[in-house]
Amino acid sequence: MKSIVAFCLLALAFAGAAAPADAKGCIKGAVVGGVAGHYAGHHALLGAAAGCIVGHHKAKKHDKAMQNPSPDTAH
Repeated sequence: MKSIVAFCLLALAFAGAAAPADAKGCIKGAVVGGVAGHYAGHHALLGAAAGCIVGHHKAKKHDKAMQNPSPDTAH
């Protein structure tokens, strides 16, 4: 009984310490990369991982551009 309570307390401690994930662009990139990887030699998981990285990078770049618009585009 003590081990079950200790395990539950430990699980709650880890759950409370977890930070939320920022997955902007990752889901869309993973889907596109997974499909592309599947058709490019059955490498769907590799394509999904690469797509997630690229999608997240592009979303981060887009957010940064929206926060600091260049003087050329601001009217």
